[in-house]
Amino acid sequence: MNSAINRRIVLTGLAATSLSQALPKLTHAAEPTVVEMLNKHPEDRKQNFVFYPRVLSVQAGETVLFKSVDKGHNSASIEGMIPNETEEWDSKLNDDVEVTFDKPGFYGYKCTPHASVGMVGLIVVEGEGKLDNLEAAQSVRQRGRAKKVWEEIWQEAEEAGLMTESTA
Repeated sequence: MNSAINRRIVLTGLAATSLSQALPKLTHAAEPTVVEMLNKHPEDRKQNFVFYPRVLSVQAGETVLFKSVDKGHNSASIEGMIPNETEEWDSKLNDDVEVTFDKPGFYGYKCTPHASVGMVGLIVVEGEGKLDNLEAAQSVRQRGRAKKVWEEIWQEAEEAGLMTESTA
């Protein structure tokens, strides 16, 4: 009977140790990735009204927190620049918003009052079918400075290897 009790104590201790080591990883995985809404780029002060980072790659199921660091900004999906059958989002000015990206694809977004001056960004959600909405997203007509910024964003995404099918 002593060996049964000792075995149970050892197995319970191993299970507790394994669980305690896994918990920080689980907690960390649940934390959203942050995109800051800023008046000035933190590394290039010549760039005004930016999302930082403006191009972000996440795995399907991950959450992104659009953080209102400076006043006067919001985050809103751009019509035609998100995968079919996904929910649009449009936060209020000065509000943080969390968006969970479940479907692979390309998600274009903007700051509603500053889109024409180029405050736009791209979330690339990795996974099977990621490229399904790429052509549609790239064909959305952009206005003002946003047109030039989107050219830069697409180039940045291509150089980062984000415009090829996922291997995951």
